Order: sequence, then structure tokens, then C-alpha cells
Amino acid sequence: MTLVQMQPRSANANPAHRTVGDAMEATGPQVCDDMTVEVALAVMASARAGHLLVCDEDGLCTGLVTQARLTTVRDSAAYTDQVRLRDLLGDRGPVTSPVTTMAEAEHAMRYRRLDALPVVDDQGSALGVLALAR
Repeated sequence: MTLVQMQPRSANANPAHRTVGDAMEATGPQVCDDMTVEVALAVMASARAGHLLVCDEDGLCTGLVTQARLTTVRDSAAYTDQVRLRDLLGDRGPVTSPVTTMAEAEHAMRYRRLDALPVVDDQGSALGVLALAR
């Protein structure tokens, strides 16, 4: 599992001290947690994105949803057109800080089997996304 470096800050940076902030990519599409699964899939398709950052009514990042997860939910027997993104995320999805080391972030992503992880500031606002290399 290798993490993507989209915005290098210094070519001479010590790899042992690299942080999530050194490797995160731009946030991409952000949507409100009251959006339905169907609308979220449409937004994702039009943005040609593999994931969406989900924010609450205060603009704070509550998590990330992937196209694969939304498709699985939509295709399940329990699905209704009233299912909202907040129903999928619960209280708050996994997030990380830009000052987290890459080693810690990589370990957390492997443990949780995540392809992408939202990067948030101290107040919970989305700064970017840490994504695995394909």
C-alpha cells in the first residue's frame, strides 16, 4: 500500500518526518450530509470523482463516502430513496490531521482498509484528502 504524494512541500524533506499535510491532495467535491444516496451518486458521476467529502450543516467534515459504498447501499434490499449520507456515516467517519505522520496515517488506513481519508484542521473543516496510489 503506497500513499500518493500530490503536493510535495520540499524535495529534501526527510521521509521519516513527512506528514499527511505534505502528501494530501485537494479536497474535491464536498456535499452536505442531508443529501440522498441517489443525488450523491449523480454528483459523483458529474464530478467524475471516486469519493465525496461529507459535511454537516455547520460545514464541518463528517467523513467520506466512495462510489463503491454508495452503490452497495443503493443495491441492498433495505435501501429506500430516503437514505441520507448522514445515515451511512453515523456520528463522524475517520479523519486525520495534516500534522499526522505518514507512517501513522498509512497504518490507520491499512487497519481500517481505507482507500482515502479526509484531512481536517483543528476545527474540523476539510483541508484535503489522503488517497492511496492506484
